[in-house]
Amino acid sequence: MEIILLQDIAKLGQKDDLVNVKDGYGRNYLIPKGYAIAATPSAKKMHAENLKQRAHKEEKIKAEAEELATRMEGLKLVIGAKTSSSGKIFGSVNTIQIAEALREKGFEIDRKSITIPEDQIKEIGNYSAVVRLHREVKINIEFEIVAE
Repeated sequence: MEIILLQDIAKLGQKDDLVNVKDGYGRNYLIPKGYAIAATPSAKKMHAENLKQRAHKEEKIKAEAEELATRMEGLKLVIGAKTSSSGKIFGSVNTIQIAEALREKGFEIDRKSITIPEDQIKEIGNYSAVVRLHREVKINIEFEIVAE
């Protein structure tokens, strides 16, 4: 089944993408929840016209994301965590804490656009995270976990 996404869905696609999914997933989940619409010929035509009108706005948004990426270049975050004497963290460091550290530096980044390559961070040390500022603009942020 071919559908047009109305919003970003992790591991499926970005807003306004035309994707193929299994019939049940599209008909029973994506369309009823309002995440997508069926890609009928008329919907495809309307979608193409909307994309054409939105292209200029997208260029501006992408330019702003690239400018933000250049300002964030070389940024090093320090995140404090409660640790044991052996350096193990009580709990783990997640994207919420990275988003808060970025907010303290003056960058308003949604935690959902931050990805930590490791499953969980449970020890003191240096790590990196990927911040997706735009569909085509991603930046690596280095951060250090220190004991509080």
